[in-house]
Amino acid sequence: MLHVQIVLFDGFDLLDALAPYEVFCAAALYAEDALNVELVTAEGPRSVPSGINGLMIEASGTLDPNRSGIIVVPGASGNVEGDGPDTVPAILGRAVNTDLTEMIRQALGSKDSVIATVCGGSLVLAMGGLLEGRPAVTNHLGMDVLAATGAVPISARVVDDGNLVTGGGVTSGLDVALYLLERELGPRMAHAVEQLFEFERRGTVWKESGKAPRSASKPIGDETGLKEDRTPIPSDKPDFHAEQTSAFDGEWDTTLATPVGKLQVKLSISTSEGRIRGTATQGEETVEFLNPVFRGSHLAWSLQITKPMRLNLRFEVFVDGDQMSGIAKAGILPASKLSGRRVT
Repeated sequence: MLHVQIVLFDGFDLLDALAPYEVFCAAALYAEDALNVELVTAEGPRSVPSGINGLMIEASGTLDPNRSGIIVVPGASGNVEGDGPDTVPAILGRAVNTDLTEMIRQALGSKDSVIATVCGGSLVLAMGGLLEGRPAVTNHLGMDVLAATGAVPISARVVDDGNLVTGGGVTSGLDVALYLLERELGPRMAHAVEQLFEFERRGTVWKESGKAPRSASKPIGDETGLKEDRTPIPSDKPDFHAEQTSAFDGEWDTTLATPVGKLQVKLSISTSEGRIRGTATQGEETVEFLNPVFRGSHLAWSLQITKPMRLNLRFEVFVDGDQMSGIAKAGILPASKLSGRRVT
């Protein structure tokens, strides 16, 4: 029997979850006990508020990452702009910081499980560090964020990477579920449900197989290939002097205010012979600045972080004496404000 577990979390998008639910339930009518579908959460049976007016949906079970079959992870519904608790990034961030991330990690390690995501569901996995180097798709508004996590964004309706199948926009849940029906139970089963729903799948399912088109461009988003730039610091200001660079030198205690909470980060910055070096330490993890460059009186660099989620952030800061201010940004995620002071 094919077991389908559809994951719910607080703030999930209704259509992301219930469109696949209806497809698989319809298939169960034709499958003669070959398929069963269950709504689950990482915490166990409970009422789960959706992100649309808080509509409550009852989950009847606990996600079992060791159970063979299909696990569907939806995205979130909320405000796209701003940095409040009801924004999509904040809702996704809270989902990442539950047991769901580790459960999906376990399921991805099983040869008998397929993880499917709809819309922002791929960002839940990506921000938990589960999609690094893997081709995937999400809502078009989040493709640059997907790239910033180290995944390989593909502009397709559905992307099949073996035990990972991802769908794009909100309505792609229908396409993902129908494709999985065809892949797992055969085309006649998928066709029967298409006829029942009077719906036909959209687009070509992308797979990393077959002959690659000669003119194919690189996947969108260049954050996945960040490398350190060791060339001398350029200046786009005629009055650029070495004392500008030394203004940033030192040890800094900074706070980064993100949609999922405040992060304490220690920065160590030094300049020598027209080059700048820097590291950022959060807890026990220390990483080097990538591509540090001066833009007039501002210092900009990229940084690969793993907590509270895996992202490639772009920083831009300025200093006033021993005070530092600036922002950090990843794709369309709201800019996080950085503030700090020099301690040595």
